[in-house]
Amino acid sequence: MAHGHHEGHHEGHGGQGAPGGHHHDHTDVDWAEMAPMLESQAELFAPLYERALAWLTDKQTEPGLIVDAGSGPGVVAGLLAEAFPGARVVAVDSSEPLLERARARADRLGVGDRFDTITGELPGVLEELDYPADLIWASRSLHHLGDQRAALAAFADRLAPGGTLAILEGGLPSRFLPRDIGIGRPGLQARLDVLEEEWFAEMRASLPGSVAETEDWDALMTAAGLKPTGTRTFMLDLPAPARDRARAYVAAFLTRLRDGFGDHLDATDRATLDRLLDPDDRASVHHRPDVFVLAAHTVHTAVHAM
Repeated sequence: MAHGHHEGHHEGHGGQGAPGGHHHDHTDVDWAEMAPMLESQAELFAPLYERALAWLTDKQTEPGLIVDAGSGPGVVAGLLAEAFPGARVVAVDSSEPLLERARARADRLGVGDRFDTITGELPGVLEELDYPADLIWASRSLHHLGDQRAALAAFADRLAPGGTLAILEGGLPSRFLPRDIGIGRPGLQARLDVLEEEWFAEMRASLPGSVAETEDWDALMTAAGLKPTGTRTFMLDLPAPARDRARAYVAAFLTRLRDGFGDHLDATDRATLDRLLDPDDRASVHHRPDVFVLAAHTVHTAVHAM
C-alpha cells in the first residue's frame, strides 16, 4: 500500500506529486539516498507550512498529542513541535531512513524530548498510538491511500473528542516560468499539467483497494463523523530571480516530469525540456533570470464531535 511521505514530493495535480516521484511505488526507492533532497525541498516550502500552522494555532487549543501522518523527513513535524510548544509530536511514516532524519531534526531543534516516531503503513499504523491525538496533520498522504473515505474514518477514530484533523490536499499546479520562455512553444507548463492530471488519475486507479471519490473533502470528513471547521489556501511566492535552492527544486521537479512524461511529449516540447534542464545551456533553469516558484496548497480542517 502506498502511504505518503508528504515532504518534498510536490506539485503535480494541484500539488499532488510528480510522476517518478517517491509516492507511486515506494518498494524500490532508496529513501536514505533521497532523504536529503526531500528534506531540502520541504525546507523550501517551510514559509507556506508556517502560515498554515499559524492558522491552525488560532483554531486549536494547545494539543497534548500531535500526529504527522506521512511525515517524511520531519520538516513539518519539527514546525509542529515549535508551533505547539506544549505538545508531544509523533511522526508516522513507512520509511525508517526518513524517520531517522526526522528524529535528528527534532534533536537539533531541541524538541527531541517530546518527539517520537512510528514506522508503518497508513492508516492502520495509527492503531499503535498510545492514546488518541488532539491534532492529526496529513499532508498529501491521503490521496495515496486507495480508499480515502475509509482512511478518513480511521483518522477520525484516532482523534480525541474535540480534536482536529487537518488534511493538505489540492490547491493549484505550481508555476516556475513565464508562459512564453523564448524557446519552444509557449505554454509548456500548461501542457505538462494535462499529462500530470492523467498520471494522477492512473496512479489513484492503480492503488490497492482504490475507490473513486468526489474530492469534496468537507463531505468526506462529515461522512467520517467529523465537523468541518474551515478551508484555506496558502501560497509560496518566491519571485524571480530564484535563489539556488529554488532553482534546484525546479530542476528536480522538471526532471521528474521529463523522466515520467518524456515519451508523451512532442519533439518540440521534449527538446525544450531538455534545454531547460541542461546546466550548460544559458536558457536552462540553472541560469535564466525569470525562474520563480509560485505554489498554492489547500488545507481542510474538521473536528471530532464532543
